[in-house]
Amino acid sequence: MSIADAGHSHLMDRVYRNQRHIYDITRRYYLLGRDRLIAGLGAGAGVRVLEVGCGTGRNLIAALRRFPVAEFYGMDISSEMLATARAAVCKARLEQRVNFAQGDATDFDPQRAFGIPQFDRVFMSYTVSMIPDWRGAIEQAMRNVAPGGSLHIVDFGQQESLPRFFRALLFMWLGWFHVTPRADLREALVEIAASHGATLDFQPLHHGYSWLAVLKRPI
Repeated sequence: MSIADAGHSHLMDRVYRNQRHIYDITRRYYLLGRDRLIAGLGAGAGVRVLEVGCGTGRNLIAALRRFPVAEFYGMDISSEMLATARAAVCKARLEQRVNFAQGDATDFDPQRAFGIPQFDRVFMSYTVSMIPDWRGAIEQAMRNVAPGGSLHIVDFGQQESLPRFFRALLFMWLGWFHVTPRADLREALVEIAASHGATLDFQPLHHGYSWLAVLKRPI
């Protein structure tokens, strides 16, 4: 891990060292679109699924229960969050079906971390807005998608159909937690999809509160 990556890791540990204990309770009302993303994974038997920035493990547990014959992996840059995720899947008695690794999303190597080259599904739920080099993280995620596989992303939109005062208050509040919604996410995804020969499905949800994207690689 580079000096810059280590610095971001320490920042995330500091931000979530205490918050991780109440994260899921407080975030359930405004991290919209996560369950829709999970439902769209369509992970059958033997399908390998990676969550980039798995946080508390909330999404992985939901996916594990929805797709009981798929293989799951989780990575996060924060050791504090990984500790919470591991405890959560153990409490849910699902620890035998998921593997975890610490790493940076911009250069994550699944071969080194898990001994496998690529995944059939990779998903990023409200992580793009927290990663400084978010384009680099998406590019790396696409490189880790196997031919015929897909990358699924949900994150904050620009609240384009919501009142301006709501957007101003939300963005101010998110800034306290080092969260920055990416205004040019769609444009970046168009470029990344083209560079990988992938198709892009991009949908605003809840009047633009959140954006859901799926990039599919050709076989």
